[in-house]
Amino acid sequence: MAKSSNILSSVKPTSGYVLIEPEETAKQTTSGIYLPDSATGDKPQQGKVLSVGPDEITDKGLKKPCPAKIGDKVIYKKWGGNEVKIENKEYLFVKFEDILAVIS
Repeated sequence: MAKSSNILSSVKPTSGYVLIEPEETAKQTTSGIYLPDSATGDKPQQGKVLSVGPDEITDKGLKKPCPAKIGDKVIYKKWGGNEVKIENKEYLFVKFEDILAVIS
């Protein structure tokens, strides 16, 4: 597992992006059976920020800082982000603007 951590620490998002580990949320049926996201077809909309890219520079030359920091739990747009698989685990690169909220 330390190997995976080393690989993730070497992944640096480009300007305007964050690397997020989506949160696994199990759904429970009325009879008490837990279903993984893959069974329900729902994509998670929250996760933990693992890495943050540099401030984004807008077309007008203004700096747009990231709304979250490493370790924050965030809610992001349902269909936002670009999926990437690192050592058989799914992660997302999400634009700063696709982060809807930081959970405190």
